[in-house]
Amino acid sequence: MAQSNQGIRPKQPSLSQLRAFAAVAEYLHFRDAAAAIGMSQPALSGAVSALEEALGVQLIERTTRKVLLSPAGERLAVRARVVLHAVGELMEEAEAVRAPFTGALRLGVIPTVAPYLLPTVLRLVHDRYPELDLQVHEEQTSSLLDGLAAGRLDLLLLAVPLGAPGVTELPLFDEDFVLVMERDHWLGGRQDIPREALRELPLLLLDEGHCLRDQALDICREAGRTEGAPVTTTAAGLSTLVQLVAGGLGVTLLPRTAVTVETARNEALTTGYFAEPAPARRVALGMRTGAARHEEFEEFAAALRGAMEALPVRVATAGRT
Repeated sequence: MAQSNQGIRPKQPSLSQLRAFAAVAEYLHFRDAAAAIGMSQPALSGAVSALEEALGVQLIERTTRKVLLSPAGERLAVRARVVLHAVGELMEEAEAVRAPFTGALRLGVIPTVAPYLLPTVLRLVHDRYPELDLQVHEEQTSSLLDGLAAGRLDLLLLAVPLGAPGVTELPLFDEDFVLVMERDHWLGGRQDIPREALRELPLLLLDEGHCLRDQALDICREAGRTEGAPVTTTAAGLSTLVQLVAGGLGVTLLPRTAVTVETARNEALTTGYFAEPAPARRVALGMRTGAARHEEFEEFAAALRGAMEALPVRVATAGRT
């Protein structure tokens, strides 16, 4: 007989059968168990019997006076509760997905954006999306793109264009670069600095891997700076960079949103602004093309544009790039 059953696939138990058995295992009474889960007593008994048939084991010992779990029933009751709990969590997660701006949002941010824009982002999330569990990860661009592609991150806040396949950019704003120098520098305080001034200035830049370094070098090349002009790379962050400037080692370029944070408390520094059109960078949200939450992310981008109107930036019009 055992050989004749080989290859026969056992029936899969249903959730209603597992729920009925779990209730009986908890109450050890058919009437009380049926009332607890809103099922008639005959239906409950039939569901437990069907589960026993599907699993091929006896789960309950029925007597005229009480209900007992068999040894197999005691073991499988634990498993049934785990399954039902997991299904409940799945349903809760699905409900969170259906409801926008709830659950976790893993946001990746580059270091030259995070300190200056996160206060605006966090305030917006706190005020408008209190059910959103925002998780922030500060990393360089290449790491963020890897995290987005792998599903480790949901959304990125960074400088564009990226030129990365499979990433849709939601522009937020454009911001000018500002020249930061010692207070007594001959360009200090000017509002019409020509880009050509960058050709010979001792320029301090961030380390390799920072997109701001590459943007600054592109600006210098456009201004006609030669490869032989001095460029000192010793800073891992903008705060260190401006301290080097204050110490007389050279000048640097800061995005406009970073200027107040990085220079306001240092009297040894001054700033100068470029003549129009000033060199600038664009900051955007990046999401996976075709992301399931793309409508939510587009709405989030629109809300961020509104929140950033108070910053010294030119807010972008809505749309993808």
